[in-house]
Amino acid sequence: MKTGVILLAAGSSSRLGRPKQLINYQDKTLIQYSIEAAQYSAADDLVVVLGCNSELIQTGIESKEVPVLVHAHWEEGISSSMQCGLRYLLETSLVDQVILMLCDQPYVSQGLLDQLMNGKKASGKGIVACSYAGTVGVPALFDQHYFPELLALNGTEGAKKVILNHQADTFLVDFPLGAVDLDTEEDVQKFTGYR
Repeated sequence: MKTGVILLAAGSSSRLGRPKQLINYQDKTLIQYSIEAAQYSAADDLVVVLGCNSELIQTGIESKEVPVLVHAHWEEGISSSMQCGLRYLLETSLVDQVILMLCDQPYVSQGLLDQLMNGKKASGKGIVACSYAGTVGVPALFDQHYFPELLALNGTEGAKKVILNHQADTFLVDFPLGAVDLDTEEDVQKFTGYR
């Protein structure tokens, strides 16, 4: 099975007021940290989808060989950014399954991405999603059976809608730290340990 990772980093970080992709984490930008998690995983391909502040955010990417797409219509919502990445992978690498990940979940690691792929093999399910804070969500893996549904999402509809529509074909990976995302300055300060 050929696996592609779509790293979604197109948002405007409006609640934070500065690009969260450039937050410093373990001597790297958050976006570079996320890229390396994907690169070191067992996935075959990676594409990064940028939108708002794309030129500035590209300065925080050390990995120059990673395909970076600048999605002109990022303001249409997360689904259009995801579809931009999925179409790219379908055209360039004929992937059998994709993992969707966000760059503002700092605890997503190579190990977690591998766990999603291993969960797919072990369970035989078409979707492997993370479970945290009483809900399900990304990072999540979808096999090609779900590509048409992902490509049909609109606006702010995220992959969670597809997961909830197919719970019987979903294997869950427990990931409590998935609840940590960096939306506000308070979130960032709590995460980085400054008060």
